[in-house]
Amino acid sequence: MKAVAAPQRLDRIDLLRAVAMLWMTAFHLCFDLDFFGFINQDFYRDPLWTGQRTAIVSLFLFTAGLSQAVAVHQGQSWARFWKRWCQVAAAALLVTAGSVVMFPHSFIYFGVLHGIAVMLILVRLTAGWGVALWWLGAAAIALKFAAPLAIAAWPVLEVLNTPVLNWLGLISVKPITEDYVPLLPWLGVMWWGMAAGQWALRHRPRWLGTADAPARGLRRGLVTLGRWSLLYYLLHQPVLIGLVGLAAMLR
Repeated sequence: MKAVAAPQRLDRIDLLRAVAMLWMTAFHLCFDLDFFGFINQDFYRDPLWTGQRTAIVSLFLFTAGLSQAVAVHQGQSWARFWKRWCQVAAAALLVTAGSVVMFPHSFIYFGVLHGIAVMLILVRLTAGWGVALWWLGAAAIALKFAAPLAIAAWPVLEVLNTPVLNWLGLISVKPITEDYVPLLPWLGVMWWGMAAGQWALRHRPRWLGTADAPARGLRRGLVTLGRWSLLYYLLHQPVLIGLVGLAAMLR
């Protein structure tokens, strides 16, 4: 039996992911500076910060959808998919554990990694749905805006705001947590990433880059960052918090 080659990563997807990582790092640095009193910003209500967060998460999930499109196109096995999925799920649990220590009253129970873990399964299972993914993505995003109206009209739906179900995203009250990336509307963004990736692979494959393009200097560093994004995600905040916290102690 012939072994299936490991899927090859395309450099422009990794570059796009690296942009999201660096933007996220700058955002978290500002958040930490506010937490330790160096600046005074409202990261929970100010559109300057809430808008950036939405853009960063959207970029993350869109690139995750692109990557899944490439993996499916290259014949990634379910065994290899589950191996990567277990890494994401384990990382999500680490984030929860760390946030319990740092933010005991608003710890992260369904943040970006938790959301990605669930969405990856759904996106993989629907990979063969073709153009319908565009419509599914639009519906997932629209449901986020329809949910508050439905809950207001039918109070029995208030149960959707409880911790047992609010990970679905069909809420009218945002839960108190430091990172919240529910299934809706964000699954829609990953579905659009999958649909866009499938379209590009059929019509404009060079848009996604190549696996063997020579990379030097800054480009090589960014591609490497994009390829090690999960490890970077786990480490960057503890490092930033440690450095900013040390600076706060010394000032």
